[in-house]
This record gives sequence, C-alpha cells and structure tokens, in this order.
Amino acid sequence: MIGRLNHVAIAVPDLAAATALYRDRLGARVSEPAPQPEHGVTTVFVELPNTKIELLEPLGADSPVAKFLERNPDGGIHHLCFEVDDIAAASKQLEAAGTRILGSGQPRPGAHGKPVLFLHPKDFLGTLIELEQA
Repeated sequence: MIGRLNHVAIAVPDLAAATALYRDRLGARVSEPAPQPEHGVTTVFVELPNTKIELLEPLGADSPVAKFLERNPDGGIHHLCFEVDDIAAASKQLEAAGTRILGSGQPRPGAHGKPVLFLHPKDFLGTLIELEQA
C-alpha cells in the first residue's frame, strides 16, 4: 500500500532558527516558510536527494504541534509521511483493518496541496503516520 517516504516532520519551537540550522550548518536547500492555517502550522521543507524534512512551527496555542511542543519543548520528530497511489482505497483498507483515522476520516489538502490523512499513533507503534496521495 505505501510508497516512498515523502518526508519526516520535525516540530520546532523556533522555525527561523531551525531553518538556519539546516541551511547554514548543513548546507541544505530550504523552502520559504508557508503558513498552513488548516493544519495549524507554518512549514519549511528541507530538500534532500531522496526525501524531505518538514519543519513545523505551531500557528497559535490551539495547534496540535503546540501541544506536542508542550510535552517536548526542544522539539522532535512529529510524524512520518508516506505516499500512497490511491488515498481513498488506502483509507477503506485501513479502516476495514481497524486503523483509526484522525479528524473527520476524510482526506483534506496537505502542505503540497494533495489529499492527506493522519493515522492514530497508537495503531502504529506510537508513531503518527501521514498518508499523502502520490
């Protein structure tokens, strides 16, 4: 069902500092910050030859990432994102197997404008999983 690793998301308390760390210390190519109000975050993507790293900073206290940072004030890995060829079929298959899909259970546009779903971390060894339509 899953395809390639699209990105690893890291929640950060200071997006500008995190961006500078990847750009200036590691020499990585980074995107401009992009607010994602529907997800409660601002994102920066670090481009790598084989995948991306998504840096997440909360947009307000209601953001799920703000709650993550309350428990992990220095930041840390927030989720893994895998591509799927057919997100609707993947959703049906996962639900039939008892997997909990977060939110409404319906795909919604993600940071790349493609449909995404988030799977409950308790169903995946404590790891939040994002699925993105390839």
